[in-house]
Amino acid sequence: MEYMKEPVAPSQGNILCCQCGIPIPPNPANMCVACLRTQVDITEGIPKQVMVHFCKQCERYLQPPGTWVQCALESRELLTLCLKKIKASLSKVRLIEASFVWTEPHSKRLKIKLTVQKEVMNGAILQQVFVVEYVVQPQMCDDCHRVEAKDFWKAVVQVRQKTLHKKTFYYLEQLILKHRLHQNTLRIKEIHDGLDFYYGSKQHAQKMVDFLQCTVPSRSKSSQRLISHDIHSNAYNYKSTFSVEIVPICKDSVVCLSPKLAQSLGNMSQICVCIRVTSTVHLIDPNTLQIADIDGNTYWRHPFNSLFHPKQLEEFIVIDITRVQERKQGAGAGMRSNKHTLAEAWVQKTSEMNTDHQYFCRTHLGHLLNPGDLVVGFDLANCNLNDEFANKMNPHNVPDVVLIKKSYDRIKRQRRRNWKLKELDRDKEGMDTDDERQYQDFLEDLEEDEAIRRNVNIYKDSKIPVESDTDDEGAPRISLAEMLEDLHISQDATGGEGSDMMTQ
Repeated sequence: MEYMKEPVAPSQGNILCCQCGIPIPPNPANMCVACLRTQVDITEGIPKQVMVHFCKQCERYLQPPGTWVQCALESRELLTLCLKKIKASLSKVRLIEASFVWTEPHSKRLKIKLTVQKEVMNGAILQQVFVVEYVVQPQMCDDCHRVEAKDFWKAVVQVRQKTLHKKTFYYLEQLILKHRLHQNTLRIKEIHDGLDFYYGSKQHAQKMVDFLQCTVPSRSKSSQRLISHDIHSNAYNYKSTFSVEIVPICKDSVVCLSPKLAQSLGNMSQICVCIRVTSTVHLIDPNTLQIADIDGNTYWRHPFNSLFHPKQLEEFIVIDITRVQERKQGAGAGMRSNKHTLAEAWVQKTSEMNTDHQYFCRTHLGHLLNPGDLVVGFDLANCNLNDEFANKMNPHNVPDVVLIKKSYDRIKRQRRRNWKLKELDRDKEGMDTDDERQYQDFLEDLEEDEAIRRNVNIYKDSKIPVESDTDDEGAPRISLAEMLEDLHISQDATGGEGSDMMTQ
């Protein structure tokens, strides 16, 4: 039996490194990796420390030459921005991998570990890993500069309402706060008949105008003024002005509709009461409980005005009241309110208690009033109406008194009010006595109208103890379930110097 040898597989021999003499596999440079790195540095020319600019106000990074981008820490966007800072140096090597090295968030340092390859002596490919450190340098962006300057603006929204009461503006203020439409404003200025919102860009102003047209019945127009013009780059610099006019009707206003408009709304009476102003004007006929909604376009086609000033409200006492059964509606009549009750009442002015003069009227407050209750309303029998539609009406169709709402003890309501609202940070000359009274009227309206409360953020006032939802007089109050916790973030968000991070 013969013994047959298997063929021997050829093995690659080792060579000695020309520098240190250790055996290594053959390579084009005839040197080991350690000696090769001492002779050649493929990271030469790549900066190991780079500066990036960061705006602390808006938390954006500068991407040269003049773009500011929003990037989260250790995000793909931030990694791309950092690599673009050394893009010219990386063109001589091949980038294999790039990743972040963890650093303390408050250290103002970013570290990126890079793995690169490059062909060196005689075609040998050398791979090397190194770290590039980025120093975060604070720098305010142009937009934040404009915000801090407070005088530099490119667009202004002028909101006006030609009324003597500010209920609509108080409601609009709460809507703006809830939807955070005030964040992009450079400045908010209050004047006697409206508000001015200043913006750094026309797009933010247009967004506010669109919001106003969706929330309150209004109309708007715009104009722009040329500030500067660069003839070389053909660039124009404009300042834009948007004028928004809100319909001059507030809650609890008594209005007189034109005959054509009253007929189009279902043959309702011309004398109506405004019960609410949201995206439309909500009217109710106190004689029939018929309701109608009038949007901005309808109002400007058939305008009407308020018949009385809020200061002309008078206090009445209910002598007798009788609920009226709903009569069958005629052909073409509109919808009736299910939240009100029609009643016939005899009332007397509290200022004429020493006389026997009483007034008869029909009212939509039958579900609230009882004999002996106090109610506020307008006296049409002893006033001169300066309105073109009211003067042409048949005197028999004009009621003697229009009752608006039930009257409660205001001092007691203020003392038991365990909630509060937030306000816009705006420039104003100061709140006089009349403004304070109007603001209290708005707070009472929130307590009485649940539909308005849905659109407003109401915060719990920890200084006032929590009581029952109704007081002894039955005045409406806001339940605890409708209130939000008012949380405040301290100035030092890290809790430094022993301060509480969050307080109620």
